[in-house]
Amino acid sequence: MPDLLVADLSRWQFALTAMYHFLFVPLTLGLSMMLVIMEGAYVMTGKEVWKKITKFWATLFGINFVLGVATGITMEFEFGTNWAYYSHYVGDIFGAPLAIEGLMAFFLEATMVGLMFFGWDKLSRPAHWMVTFLVALGSNLSALWILIANGWMQHPVGSAFNPETMRMEVNNFMEVLFNPVAQAKFVHTVSAGYVTAAAFVLAVSAWYLLRGRHVGLAKRSIMVASSFGILSAASVIVLGDESGYIDGENQKFKLAAMEAMWETEEAPASFTLVGWPDREARETHFAVEIPYVLGLIATRSLDKEVEGIEDLVDQARARIVNGIAAYDALQRIRENPDDAAAQEAFAATRTDLGHGLLLTRYVEDPRDATQAHIEAAADGLVPNVALTFWGFRFMVGIGFLFLAIFALGFYFMNIRRNIPKWYLRGAVLAAPLPWIAAEFGWIVAEVGRQPWIIDGVLPTHLGVSSLSAAQVITTMVGFTAIYGLLLFIEMKLMLRAIRLGPGGGAVVPLDGGGISDAIGIARPAAPHADPFDK
Repeated sequence: MPDLLVADLSRWQFALTAMYHFLFVPLTLGLSMMLVIMEGAYVMTGKEVWKKITKFWATLFGINFVLGVATGITMEFEFGTNWAYYSHYVGDIFGAPLAIEGLMAFFLEATMVGLMFFGWDKLSRPAHWMVTFLVALGSNLSALWILIANGWMQHPVGSAFNPETMRMEVNNFMEVLFNPVAQAKFVHTVSAGYVTAAAFVLAVSAWYLLRGRHVGLAKRSIMVASSFGILSAASVIVLGDESGYIDGENQKFKLAAMEAMWETEEAPASFTLVGWPDREARETHFAVEIPYVLGLIATRSLDKEVEGIEDLVDQARARIVNGIAAYDALQRIRENPDDAAAQEAFAATRTDLGHGLLLTRYVEDPRDATQAHIEAAADGLVPNVALTFWGFRFMVGIGFLFLAIFALGFYFMNIRRNIPKWYLRGAVLAAPLPWIAAEFGWIVAEVGRQPWIIDGVLPTHLGVSSLSAAQVITTMVGFTAIYGLLLFIEMKLMLRAIRLGPGGGAVVPLDGGGISDAIGIARPAAPHADPFDK
């Protein structure tokens, strides 16, 4: 019997390290692309102001990049230390995208980032811009390969279980590469990173304008951030809709949990805007529904039903029974590889082997399972509905909020040509929200597929290493302490760089109308001109 406490503690530890790592990833993805845009303006115009702007934001990118690399490496080691059986079971598949990520993307990114910081006086403007572009390309390719690996865990295509090796093996790498779940996750995650970076640049620039500092940098940065942010936020929403459709096709339990949909919705299915999921009562209290919307998201139609949790549990019960037969056939094959009847029985039931393995949470040998064990295993396929339901809504709500924030910024900068103080204050206060949305996104993605570490193939509790609870607790405490210290150092460095500003932090005084002049688009009539306005 697996040690369920060790499995739960290992999940908590990986969640801690993954969510901490993802504090840095979105800003790296988005800020690298914004540096390409800003330096592109320098290449095209030749104005030194754009070079100074690019260097300033590159400094913040560099601080964030270092912490992202350090925390990402830790996670890869955890697959061996805490999830050894998982690594053994699917290493041939899962390891390939991670190896390609290191050899192709990370090496490119890590090599070019040095040239980006120290090559300004050694490369021509176009050559240096190309280096910056390659840094951004490397960052985004890293995300691609990592999400291909994660997408395979969510939807394991292009692979099959080999009874001889007792492992999952690749039989079609192109299916792994072009996995629809992986592709949808990649574009959605990267767009979310772009929103995070745009919100970060907007917030820092707004803070400068409120204090009357580095006005020219702030104005130009807000123009870039609001334009880039509108496109990114719109992409997040559209691509999030695509992810919902993919979930409706491949991860029906997750979709049902996201909607707290206990019973199958007849076409056209309604979208639950808000409500209070009650797992005990198997209903959602105080639900406010919007007609037709869920049918469009989940099925791209108005004439297809969306299956609810109760019907999915009924279907899972039958698959678990079939999985017992697959497990029995597999054991017979292990005892006698030439047993033709066992091979035939396994071939007919192999797709449900993972469902049979769910029973190992309750009984050592699935063949000894009772009806009560089968019922418990089927009900255990329902993820945490309340957490998935509300995590999804917070994520979506923040996405729409930032679409409005960026649209307002674009309006104030390009049409009204004056930015009110209330907007600047709001932009500063809203700065943490994209990170919160990103973390909720991962919660929805990972909690929504439980109890699987590989959806439909390997239950989470079977993937852990042979560790004691004390060992996992010790390392978790150590990670928490070290990561807390690193986060403190990172925040100090980032805030110090922001306070100093470009060029070491020289503060340019503004005369005349005070803050109203500082936040206006028109250049203030002051004897001390901001060098960034030149």
